[in-house]
Amino acid sequence: MSQTSQRRIVIGDVHGHYEGLMTLLEAIAPGANDEVYFLGDLIDRGPHSSYVIDLVQKNNYLCLLGNHEQMLLNVISSDISVATMQAWLHSGGNATIASYQDRSIPEEHLEWLHSLPTYLDLGDVWLTHAGLDPRLSLSEQTAEQFCWIREDFHSIRQPYFPDKLIIIGHTITFTFPGVNPGQLAQGQGWLDIDTGAYHPRSGWLTGLDISNNLIYQINIFTDSLRTIPLEEGVVQVDPAQIAVRRSQQRA
Repeated sequence: MSQTSQRRIVIGDVHGHYEGLMTLLEAIAPGANDEVYFLGDLIDRGPHSSYVIDLVQKNNYLCLLGNHEQMLLNVISSDISVATMQAWLHSGGNATIASYQDRSIPEEHLEWLHSLPTYLDLGDVWLTHAGLDPRLSLSEQTAEQFCWIREDFHSIRQPYFPDKLIIIGHTITFTFPGVNPGQLAQGQGWLDIDTGAYHPRSGWLTGLDISNNLIYQINIFTDSLRTIPLEEGVVQVDPAQIAVRRSQQRA
């Protein structure tokens, strides 16, 4: 199969797994003409969040704001509550702090995190961390929707954009009905590539070449590498099943 010379690569939630990310990038081997995008959640849970931020920042890779970056930024604000701090630490923030010398996050990293956009429009593809609220116009969406939304977005019955595929992370794909660890999940107008790099049930970190419809994956726990065509690694998700799960959770 011939490949285009200029690729667009989208990488899912890394969660501090620097060594796995380096192995994945070596396999993808992005060239000077390739564009590399990260969907956010570079940090927390894994052991080397500081290295991951350094790598993405110094290579000028485009990165989105994830809910974990948002939690960190909330914590360093001047008027945080104890509950806000505990929520972040419980969600992996302790590992992020420990990844920095003297447990101090440098201002350079904080300023970069503050600069992260909540979405990127690539024309035929639209990137955001979690999704968006299908009941709201694009101008009405906030970082809360872009970074945190789940079932309300996943259960949409028709694409939000008629001419754009929304690529997201945030929700581990095996949590969808019928999706196994490592597989991608696709709904109506969206594609989820967060395959749960940190999760003991999975360990897969995913990079998607959207120009050539190729999935690159490294397993954090076994060091296994694989490259598979998109059509072989994606599972269609039934929005009706997600809607049922959403109603059960709210009951």
